[in-house]
Amino acid sequence: MTAMAQFRGSFTALVTPFKNGGGLDEGALRNLVSWQIAEGSNGMVPVGTTGESPTLTHDEHNKVVEWCVKEANGRVPVIAGAGSNSTTEAVALARHAEKAGADAVLVVTPYYNKPTQEGMYHHFKAVNDAVGIPILIYNIPPRSVVDMSVETMTRLFELKNIAGVKDATANLARVSQQRHAMGPDFIQMSGEDMTALAYMAAGGHGCISVTANIAPKPCAELMSAVLKGDYAGALKIQDRLVPLHDAIFKEPGVAGAKHGLKLLGRLEEEVRPPLMPVTPLVGRAIRDAMVHAGVLN
Repeated sequence: MTAMAQFRGSFTALVTPFKNGGGLDEGALRNLVSWQIAEGSNGMVPVGTTGESPTLTHDEHNKVVEWCVKEANGRVPVIAGAGSNSTTEAVALARHAEKAGADAVLVVTPYYNKPTQEGMYHHFKAVNDAVGIPILIYNIPPRSVVDMSVETMTRLFELKNIAGVKDATANLARVSQQRHAMGPDFIQMSGEDMTALAYMAAGGHGCISVTANIAPKPCAELMSAVLKGDYAGALKIQDRLVPLHDAIFKEPGVAGAKHGLKLLGRLEEEVRPPLMPVTPLVGRAIRDAMVHAGVLN
């Protein structure tokens, strides 16, 4: 299967379940992956920001990738988070993901140290040169403080493994600009749940979704409808999901997603400091939104 055909639809930006004061919960993670696949999710994205990668050790990060790949067992593709603001670390994480059997890696633009466009180019080129699987650029200026330009992406797309982007700019003009610069074979995944439907209308191929943690079926059905050209059907699903998108992100999205998963009885609500569980007010908003979306009675 080509990378283009493989990376389409609803991919879940998986949370990392913890238990007993912050230890990894392998059983809950494996159950989450299998439930996601059964509900129709098209792919798994472990150890991104939603997977609390900033507070995982490298050993924990690697274990989560291994467990996810083994549990998915080829049923859906796995795009493993492999981002760092250290090029050496990003290369090591990407090499491990490839060795573990991941289908691709997701590499974020280096955060905090604010590289230039040329610095970002060489960072991604180093990862490209180190592995033999597709790489998605994760462009998220609100978190990384840098915005990879369309021109830099275009240069990177000439390399053998750079396959596309997870675009969390929330700038809907970008999907059209990137499509114009690199053509329809450059994989464009929305990284922003609320604007994913509009992103798809402009030429996107799918969404790497936080909401899909707790609403995998409707998120997958929305993407499926769009890919068939049924925008009216997709809009009906979007109307059900909008309050949930809103509620999950009132506080950090991973905390919102874990609260929803706790309500579904799928895992503990533990997050690692400095994150905190959602406040009671936000918890009520999430519950109400889950009822509205039809994922909780």
